[in-house]
Amino acid sequence: MLTRLSGGKVYDPVHGVNGEVRDVFIRDGRIVAPPPGGVKAGQDYELSGAVVMAGGIDIHTHIGGGKMTIARMLLPEDHSAHPVASGRITRSGSGLVTPSTITTGYRYAEMGYTACFEPAMLPLNARQAHMEMADTPIVDKGAYALLGNDDFFLRLLAEGREQALINDYVAWTLETSQALAIKVVNPGGISAFKFNQRMLDLDEEHCYYPLTPRLILQRLAQAVFDLGVPHPLHVHGCNLGVAGNVDTTLKTIAASDGLPLHLTHVQFHSYGTEGDRRFSSGAARIAESVNAHQNISIDVGQIMFGQTVTASGDTMAQHRNRASAYPKKWVCMDIECDAGCGVVPFRYRDKSFVNSLQWAIGLELFLLVKDPWRIFLTTDHPNGAPFTTYPHLIRLLMDKSYRNERLATIHRGAAAMSTLGSLDREYSLYEIAIMTRAAPARSLGLTDRGHLGLGAAADITVYKEHRDRERMFSQPRFVFKDGELVVKNGKVIKITHGGTHVARPDYDRGIERTLRPHLEKYHTLGWENRKLRDEEIAGEGRGRILIAKCTPRQAA
Repeated sequence: MLTRLSGGKVYDPVHGVNGEVRDVFIRDGRIVAPPPGGVKAGQDYELSGAVVMAGGIDIHTHIGGGKMTIARMLLPEDHSAHPVASGRITRSGSGLVTPSTITTGYRYAEMGYTACFEPAMLPLNARQAHMEMADTPIVDKGAYALLGNDDFFLRLLAEGREQALINDYVAWTLETSQALAIKVVNPGGISAFKFNQRMLDLDEEHCYYPLTPRLILQRLAQAVFDLGVPHPLHVHGCNLGVAGNVDTTLKTIAASDGLPLHLTHVQFHSYGTEGDRRFSSGAARIAESVNAHQNISIDVGQIMFGQTVTASGDTMAQHRNRASAYPKKWVCMDIECDAGCGVVPFRYRDKSFVNSLQWAIGLELFLLVKDPWRIFLTTDHPNGAPFTTYPHLIRLLMDKSYRNERLATIHRGAAAMSTLGSLDREYSLYEIAIMTRAAPARSLGLTDRGHLGLGAAADITVYKEHRDRERMFSQPRFVFKDGELVVKNGKVIKITHGGTHVARPDYDRGIERTLRPHLEKYHTLGWENRKLRDEEIAGEGRGRILIAKCTPRQAA
């Protein structure tokens, strides 16, 4: 059956369409050309005055895996206070800052998002992460596998092994964990914490392995590049949350040596040491460097005021943050020879100098980085704020007057330390469509998502245009997932199951002769259980596996 969306203002940056009134046609879950001879559509949605975009894509949101399981258990009060009653179509769920899997899917779809990506999947825990994502309805999913603190990789580097062997290990990890990309968290720092090392800067040597975070980053970034994985190495840098870490971030950008890197939740890595409190904004310096380095992309990790929970693989940082837990409970754990994690509840307060300046720093980054194709809208859910705050964040970016009203309510000392009030930039709808749709899709290699061109998946969001952009982006008029109407007037009306995006670069399977003895000696998960099979995450109504194309590049 042919479906027509007629008369809406279309924003499709991939094809340079900026608010033009156009019709969009859907058949069999795909966007198709207008039928010849004016054939009448089986369904016709009249959208005069409405805004039509591709479905939203969240490039960095913690929605599955061990950390989020711990966070959900640690905050039963969050779930009891925010129940989601079941209905004729939907099932019951709960939670705001750590919503249940089912509630996560509903809330994303109700905001107009059709894909979201878990950025920190431990290969050892991949099966659980994928099961949770498979239980998240409507949206497409995918995950980034964690490397860079695992014993096997660190031993390869310490022994000076060749890049080709490292490339094979990275590719093997992607395949066996069914991941889309590779992420490194505090490179070497999580491992160093296990040896009682409390800090590890970019050029500081690991106390056990004779190597530095710089080397870890460079070798992993080279592997991802050589294998042709679409998304660059996803980097959670050293010294998260530490005053003065702006210098480390700038050095990290320089250390890329022109290789593509994606720096994540950069707000937490943009702190200077100026002023009486020795805490200041480094956003201008970071933005200047990003603007000058075309190989660098970032997401912001904007904080928003209110209660949330921080859940991170960065055990070193979370052990330090435990003193600020609110409520006063926290968990840190070691995970075999691979990694660790920490879960610390936190409340960001608008009368706190530090929290207020963090809020301003994030907004400064958004407004100072010039290219919306290389900066993505995130709150590092739930670390900076729940993802449900995105409509409010969009309003802050699009409405200078409203932004200045909010600036006037924060801690006066923080406001005085920020340049936010002097920044006149207001994002346009076209730029919002880039940052939340087209750019994430391009970065992740989702060639048929993030746009409305012929042959694209019919993941489409229709908003009723309103001057209050928060109201507009909070409740879409319609959301289509693979051509099916799943949300009407901000409410889920049909449950579907999105696909799982993965990357499968070619590699020499001889790596297993070196890898298997190591894993069998040091890990509790048996070798035969390491590889996650297709049927475990797809089929039986759980969606499809969608393989991103990897084009190998010449190894350096």
